[in-house]
Amino acid sequence: MDDGLGTIEVFPDHFHASTPIAEPVEKKNRSFSHSRTDNSFSSHSRSWARRKLRSAASMLNLFSLRGLPWGSSSDDQEKVELTVAELESLRTELASLEEREAHFKAQLEHVDEILRSARLSGYLYIRARWAALPGEPPPIDDTEVDDWLPRFVVLHGSCLFFYMLSTDLSPQDSTLLSDVTEVGPLPNLTREDEEIRYCFYILTCHGLRYECSSVSKVQVDSWLTALRIDCKIEPEPDNIAPQ
Repeated sequence: MDDGLGTIEVFPDHFHASTPIAEPVEKKNRSFSHSRTDNSFSSHSRSWARRKLRSAASMLNLFSLRGLPWGSSSDDQEKVELTVAELESLRTELASLEEREAHFKAQLEHVDEILRSARLSGYLYIRARWAALPGEPPPIDDTEVDDWLPRFVVLHGSCLFFYMLSTDLSPQDSTLLSDVTEVGPLPNLTREDEEIRYCFYILTCHGLRYECSSVSKVQVDSWLTALRIDCKIEPEPDNIAPQ
């Protein structure tokens, strides 16, 4: 037997590891694009989460009581830590809010009652003058004095009420209709801004005369008609009282 390898033929490089074939450029590009997409999506998700967190924090601040310290308990529940002074201040503030709410409610009920039950109501410009009593010198001529003040006037029942505002619970002044002796028109008033006001007066038996004016002639006519009827005064359209 031959000591050589015989008929077996050996190829030295047959069992060497083959060189890996390079990945196609297109596959690499797809892999890179997919990775970049994943990174972009992850970045977008983190940005969205941060925005939602900021929004939640803003809402928490909106509904939180100002000046109250917030803390966390051991069981992860939110709690408010207050001193005795802060608690007393909060109680005082709540009591004040309840008082204001009750006052506003009373004002609304008052306005509603006026609108439902008053014969006539509305804002008029008012000024008061005193007529000269028998034996007294005539009053100083102050017709040019611009002391007209807006008042909310209410004709209700047997009285004429003068309020500062329609929401006031108590009138500033009042006059019994039985004390009214004269009601009549006054000459129109032209202001510096060329605004025309239509005027009328209400004279009482005590010598007090209310001079009233409005930019609406219809409103003035309504007041004259209602007052003459309720005070049982015959109209005298040709009689213009001097100012």
